[in-house]
Amino acid sequence: MFFSEIHERIRFVFLICIFILIAIIIKVFYIQVFTYEKLNNLAESLWSRELPIKADRGLIVDRNGEALASNITTVSLVVVPGQIKDPERVAKDLSDILNSDYKDMLAHVTKSTSIERVHPEGRRLDFEVAEKINNLKYDGVYLLKESKRYYPYETVLSHVLGYVGIDNQGLSGIELYYDDYLTGADGAIKYFSDGKGNKLELTEIYEAPTPGVTLSLTIDMRLQMAVENELDNVVSKYSPEQALIMAMNPKTGEILAMASRPNFNNNEYQKYSNEVINRNLPIWMTYEPGSTFKIITLSAALEEKTINLFEDTFHDSGAIEVDGAVIHCWKHGGHGSQKMIEVVENSCNPGFVKIGQTLGTDKLMSYINNYGFGNKTGVDLNGESSGILFKPENMGPVELATTSFGQGISVTPLQQIRAVSAAINGGKLYTPHIVGSFQESETGSIIKKVEPNIEKQVISEETSKLVRHALESVVANGSGKNAYIENYRVGGKTGTAQKVKDGKYMDGNYILSFIGFLPADDPEVIVYVAVDNPKGVTQYGGVVSAPIAKSVLTSAIDILDIEPSKEGMPREYTWLDIKYLKLPNVVGMTKDEAKKTLQGFKIEYSGAGDKVIYQTPNADFYAPEGETIKLLLG
Repeated sequence: MFFSEIHERIRFVFLICIFILIAIIIKVFYIQVFTYEKLNNLAESLWSRELPIKADRGLIVDRNGEALASNITTVSLVVVPGQIKDPERVAKDLSDILNSDYKDMLAHVTKSTSIERVHPEGRRLDFEVAEKINNLKYDGVYLLKESKRYYPYETVLSHVLGYVGIDNQGLSGIELYYDDYLTGADGAIKYFSDGKGNKLELTEIYEAPTPGVTLSLTIDMRLQMAVENELDNVVSKYSPEQALIMAMNPKTGEILAMASRPNFNNNEYQKYSNEVINRNLPIWMTYEPGSTFKIITLSAALEEKTINLFEDTFHDSGAIEVDGAVIHCWKHGGHGSQKMIEVVENSCNPGFVKIGQTLGTDKLMSYINNYGFGNKTGVDLNGESSGILFKPENMGPVELATTSFGQGISVTPLQQIRAVSAAINGGKLYTPHIVGSFQESETGSIIKKVEPNIEKQVISEETSKLVRHALESVVANGSGKNAYIENYRVGGKTGTAQKVKDGKYMDGNYILSFIGFLPADDPEVIVYVAVDNPKGVTQYGGVVSAPIAKSVLTSAIDILDIEPSKEGMPREYTWLDIKYLKLPNVVGMTKDEAKKTLQGFKIEYSGAGDKVIYQTPNADFYAPEGETIKLLLG
């Protein structure tokens, strides 16, 4: 009995041991088969470390592949505190080389972390500094590749391109709008260390970074440089408060050039105020467009057939009264009896009031809305404004009258050039865009191409043809004469808009503009120029902005290979009762010689000396007989 109980106990213990052994085997099997990957990752995280390698940001190039934003390879300092054997000595040597605070550096090299990036003094080091650090040969001190954004043209296209922060993140312009595309995937060097952070003699793993996508813009740098040069000349000659020029393909909505002043150097954006670096004037600035807006009113009236350009007449006495308000024409005494085509040529405000009245508030505002005014255009740039329109319920007879000739409303330059493009391209309103395609960074193969997007048909092709004819006549016979190019068909419209401050119009302070295109019968390029309060010159869009637009259009002829034509309108050298004379070049002449040469003009002198060193308006442009020519003596 006694031995029987002992055997029972032995068998029980044996069974318990067998059960425990089976349980252990099952547990080991479960760990090895089902949880191996999880446990292995946990274990690896304890002894695996990574030294990050930053990816290059995607390039930005123009439509011909010219690099506008690229990268410079630099190095940055990273420390692994667990591998540093003498923190005080390392901190002292590094702080001496970097000219930084010793205590701050000591905090970096003793920080309780696996990897510490020394920021900001250790970022993007010069070659000489990096070489000094490398020569120290300290354990736990690493120099890692990093790229720095570089803009080879510096101030050119500055607002469009934008800029990036210290970590290569887009902060403005295309850099911000397409940041997700431009940002690449970082790589790393993986190594292994023990629990104390000491590096183990195991094979390192290199994971290569992947650069971001290359953006190919619709910008043509040849035309962009022509625009930039003209703006530099504008600033030098007229000292304006602001100035801008845009060029677009009216058949696609592709932006070919865009620039404004003041501008900035993207490589050194920290040196400029936020007002300069974050205001892309062609899409941000809003102001009363003035007479360039008359194109919209004209196209609406022609589409609705409320006027006939060649048969209807309007008598301009110099002013028109609307609901007790008197609206004056720019020409004292008016233009007298004129055909509607002459109303357009003469940019006659009372005549356009009449055109607006034939449409009525609802019709005019419906066309203005259809042209996209009052809303963002959808351009692929950040910081776009919407402009301001009258609410229909707040529009009386006076508001209808002023809107008809571009006063009392507010638009952006991009809205204006897009709308006029629709008026002359057959009536199609395009979404403007500045990125033409997305390309694979290594091979340059196209990932995606941006196709032109037609939002709506605003007017008919027949009406658009009439608008083109009228605007070609403005350049040949009217206020846009200074944009005329011999043997080429140019259309356009001047604008002289009085600026508003605190709800009141400012005396002698205007935004002078001109919008022009060619060829007038089949436009390939449209240019918009706006100069804010130029100094020392007659304040008319036809005097200041039209010659600038002519220069840009002349450059576009060669760049876009536009053929000459003998079908255009010949330029008339008298405008109604005003005789226009071609200005001679008197720069370099003495004061007396210039006076004899400029017979028929008034002369205003400034500066000291007897020799003419500058004249305005420029030589070879046409000016009304009796116009004041300003000469700078030196």
